[in-house]
Amino acid sequence: MDYIRNDYETILERREAKAEGSYTSYLFEQGIDKILKKIGEESSEVIIAAKNGKNEDTVGEICDLLYHTLVLMAYQDISVEDIEKELHKRAQKAGNLKIFHKVDKNS
Repeated sequence: MDYIRNDYETILERREAKAEGSYTSYLFEQGIDKILKKIGEESSEVIIAAKNGKNEDTVGEICDLLYHTLVLMAYQDISVEDIEKELHKRAQKAGNLKIFHKVDKNS
């Protein structure tokens, strides 16, 4: 989590400093719609890369998705600690497999 925490801190700095020529600052200037659009694009790219089966490409796309997710977190004042707390809570749950109902595809 150190890399994620460090990236998040850099993103927070860009949010405050609005550095000239910074892509991160640009995303903050554009606002939530642009940030969400990028998350959607990157999510699709992760799916495509994974489907193509080249792990190197998938890793790169996952990194892009994580970066844009961190930008969203900073935009909405969600900290890395908030995410860690939620992940910890979820790890405490046992037997939390969701049961999905079957859909009759013939109807």
